[in-house]
Amino acid sequence: MSLQLETLNTSVDEAAQQFAINLTDTPLPADEREALKAEPKFGTVFSDHMARMSWNNTDGWNNRRIEKYGPLSLAPAAAVFHYGQEVFEGLKAYRHADGSVWTFRPEENAKRYIRSARRLALPELSVDDFIGSIAALVRTDIEWVPTGEEAALYLRPFMIATEAFLGVRPAYEVEHLVISSPVGPYFSGGVHPVNIWISQEYARASRGGTGEAKCGGNYAASLLPQIAAAKDGFDQVCFLDGQADPAIEELGGMNVFFVKANGDVVTPALSGSILRGVTRSSILQLIEDRGIKVSEEHITLASLRAMLESGEIAEAFACGTAAVITPIGRLADNDFDITINGGEPGKFTMDIREELTDIQNGRRPDRHNWLTRLA
Repeated sequence: MSLQLETLNTSVDEAAQQFAINLTDTPLPADEREALKAEPKFGTVFSDHMARMSWNNTDGWNNRRIEKYGPLSLAPAAAVFHYGQEVFEGLKAYRHADGSVWTFRPEENAKRYIRSARRLALPELSVDDFIGSIAALVRTDIEWVPTGEEAALYLRPFMIATEAFLGVRPAYEVEHLVISSPVGPYFSGGVHPVNIWISQEYARASRGGTGEAKCGGNYAASLLPQIAAAKDGFDQVCFLDGQADPAIEELGGMNVFFVKANGDVVTPALSGSILRGVTRSSILQLIEDRGIKVSEEHITLASLRAMLESGEIAEAFACGTAAVITPIGRLADNDFDITINGGEPGKFTMDIREELTDIQNGRRPDRHNWLTRLA
């Protein structure tokens, strides 16, 4: 174990110990828990407890605790309902072969949580409190961490404005919570290419807006075009930047990459309206480690279409915490419809996916010290 990892884990321990543990009086029986873990459905089953912290404009962050998972009591006038002050994150806890439990680059999620909170005028939560809250929850509900190929405990930190006040200003009362859900492989039938519709009618976000923040409004904005695309047989929607010469940005919940026939890789550059994906930045590093040229560029729809039609693009994939890496087999809009790599997963796509999941699950060396032990 590196000195850096030892130092980080000491910090994690100290932060986790700040949380009072209030155990549930109705834990799910072990046999029922194990049955749910054996066939988990993404985001539908939740562990016995949740982590929680409170904030107000007088005392700051306080009352760190683990408590029973259950409904929240909020006033109908709570600011989150009326002014949309909320942000969230998504990461996973992985059980390694020796039974230990780890998470992947939580400090990057914590930093993004800070940036998102700042953009939504919410109080910033320290990196230590962010990681401490997930560590305290995982240690309390460690029996909920599943085993198996690509199984994990999905962690959902979120922050909501709870002050009962109808007025357009930042709320004076806020809650940070973490809930967890055992999940299996995102694709129950194995990884398969998805069909993507490029929307020219709807935009997910615009520059100067909240596109770079991980907040619910960005995802809500993607739902209507996704419904329309699904009716035509498409799995996801790719959004543009809304400019006169539109450029590719991201899917409703994933970043995108394009692999050229010459081996180079390109992805849309961060613009202020694209989410700074942790999986995205990790993939960039793994590609650079291989000595492959990878660039972040302003990719217009016109240039993308030209590269697709000429065969310059050999593979395409999307990436995010939930699905890790998903091959793209088809891209279409009102003017073109192109199948990529014969509609099959590309070799490079699957190789980089295997490398990343192997690191996360402890099957390959963690040469960048990306893993943090939680329990």
